[in-house]
Amino acid sequence: MHKAGFTALFLTFFALGALFSAPSVEAASNCTYYSDASHTTVVGKFGYDCCNNKIAWGSKTQYSVCGACFICYPPPIE
Repeated sequence: MHKAGFTALFLTFFALGALFSAPSVEAASNCTYYSDASHTTVVGKFGYDCCNNKIAWGSKTQYSVCGACFICYPPPIE
């Protein structure tokens, strides 16, 4: 019984740790920014691609679309 109690306590703390260390939705968002409401001219992208490379270029505007990871492009062969 003593061993089962420690196991249950450990699993409880493990689950709480996993819950509080999960990234927020906002932190994981990848956004493409446009020059105006027509969404025809991209002026910036911020977030991560599907290979977990950071993407940060351009400027942020009020006209954005956020969603899943950006397409992962392999680096150029040197």
